[in-house]
Amino acid sequence: MKKIDSFQVDHSRLKRGIYVSRKDTVGSEILTSFDIRTKLPNVEPAMEIEAMHTMEHLCATFLRNHDDWAKKTVYFGPMGCCTGFYMIFHGDYVSKDVVGVIQEMFKFMSDFNEEIPGAGINECGNYKSHDLEGARQEAKKFYKEVLSNLKEENLNYPE
Repeated sequence: MKKIDSFQVDHSRLKRGIYVSRKDTVGSEILTSFDIRTKLPNVEPAMEIEAMHTMEHLCATFLRNHDDWAKKTVYFGPMGCCTGFYMIFHGDYVSKDVVGVIQEMFKFMSDFNEEIPGAGINECGNYKSHDLEGARQEAKKFYKEVLSNLKEENLNYPE
């Protein structure tokens, strides 16, 4: 059985940050998957499902409406372990290429104080499972503690 690359990352040494998780070739095109790790794995408590669900809605909305990244956005969604998100862009990128848009996105979430996009009963499969204030707090924490002071260890998986 083939090993999964992300399971080979030493999560005991992984910092919070932005990492290239993988690059896939589809025809002649490259898709770059990013690991946006907002929590220290197995150290910090995982994100609450409701806050994470709201963050997913806000980030997907932000990216799909972004002037530069909307047409490059393939996917944004939560990790099953609730310690971060996966983001997939069409193109061949490194972590430093997406720092600006991720900073913008987390600032957007930190300041967001409107109705959660796509969170109604007709638009969402679990519309009762949202927490805007929790999402805002998670975004503020990650922005302040990580995104505003990125180092190489926050942009490259541990060797």
